[in-house]
Amino acid sequence: MTDFTDIVSKFSLRTAELPDDDMCYMVAGRPETITECAFNPETQTFIVIHGWTVTGMFESWVPKLVSALYERVPTANVIVVDWLTRANQHYPTSAAYTKLVGRDVAKFVTWLQKELQLPWERIHLLGYSLGAHVAGIAGDLTDHKISRITGLDPAGPTFEHADDQSTLSRGDAQFVDVLHTNTRGSPDRSIGIQRPVGHIDIYPNGGTFQPGCDIQNTLLGIASEGIKDMDQLIKCSHERSIHLFIDSLLNTQQQSMAYRCNSKDAFNKGMCLSCRKNRCNKLGYNINKVRMTRSARMYLKTRDMMPYKVFHYQVKAHFFSKDKQSFSEQPIKISLYGTHGEKEDIPLVLNSTSSFLITTNVDIGDLMIVKIRWEKDALFSWSDLWGSSKFHLRKLRIKCGETQSKVIFNAKEGEFAYLDRGGENAVFVKSKEDTLSRKERQ
Repeated sequence: MTDFTDIVSKFSLRTAELPDDDMCYMVAGRPETITECAFNPETQTFIVIHGWTVTGMFESWVPKLVSALYERVPTANVIVVDWLTRANQHYPTSAAYTKLVGRDVAKFVTWLQKELQLPWERIHLLGYSLGAHVAGIAGDLTDHKISRITGLDPAGPTFEHADDQSTLSRGDAQFVDVLHTNTRGSPDRSIGIQRPVGHIDIYPNGGTFQPGCDIQNTLLGIASEGIKDMDQLIKCSHERSIHLFIDSLLNTQQQSMAYRCNSKDAFNKGMCLSCRKNRCNKLGYNINKVRMTRSARMYLKTRDMMPYKVFHYQVKAHFFSKDKQSFSEQPIKISLYGTHGEKEDIPLVLNSTSSFLITTNVDIGDLMIVKIRWEKDALFSWSDLWGSSKFHLRKLRIKCGETQSKVIFNAKEGEFAYLDRGGENAVFVKSKEDTLSRKERQ
């Protein structure tokens, strides 16, 4: 680790003023470059590692992340690793190069730490795609554990079934947090790695695909920005991992919360909005560094643009119907009214489960009134023949993940509210008496 002659990667200390330019390179074995680049040994050091590149040039997210890191920690050192010559090969070749690039990074970090007696807890590696595995390999090779590695949608192909020495894994740093945003497809075929590889692995929107990344939106972007963004269609969900992290740096008042859950399906029913025993955590820079004995899988929903934060609610409804409940999926609109604001007509698909997850980007404060409307679904109007078209609803139980509040709502008038297909809103108001038993409060 002390022979620096074979280091091919370049390390540039970027500045807040010129986040998109490599003005000063720090070179392992040449201590004068530390001074020349005005490296500050008293503060946090971030090392940003890019992934595979088709163009052989830095992608547009690099200066955005550099700027956001400086915005959050103005005194920091933000070093960008340039391994473009190796990242610009056929994918399998570049993937194999992560071993050598990881060694470069490990040598550089070890040299810098020894030269300045830097505290290891001030070193944070951030790697995107193949760069996440570079960070992991580097962390595995340093003789002391790096404080933190953040994996931003670590690459899947050739890594899904690889060993810990070849990939990012939880042993590579004191704390490893991972965002999975593009895990669509069968294992080893998906762009992002599917299995958990950190202490905390967060799967926004289930991790497979991100809102706003559909073909329509991307084509609109290409129409306005020009053809240079064609690769965004492929990369949109993959790169979202970076923008979610940038969001956590910039929008400190709107921190996205993620919730531990055994499966995506359970999360989508609102079953996992508990914060007890470290079951919830902030996404991104401000994550609580909880080191579980095994990887904690966490989920959340987001918006399609920054700030990405939404509020998560579990709605538990008790439906009564004169007929047997054999209804097919039905479109429902639910509206929330609170002390700070309101959100109307949140779409929901009603099926035979009684627990639902709904989200809103509006902070509505304490929830006071809930309205539910069963839409007249033109496509399925003939299903009136073999499904009930009227339901009784006695009460709703609603839990908010962000505030951890649990509230019971009763029908506004009478014991039941009625839901007719294509009919009026069923209105519910906050229950006057707090009827939650102690068991339900848990």
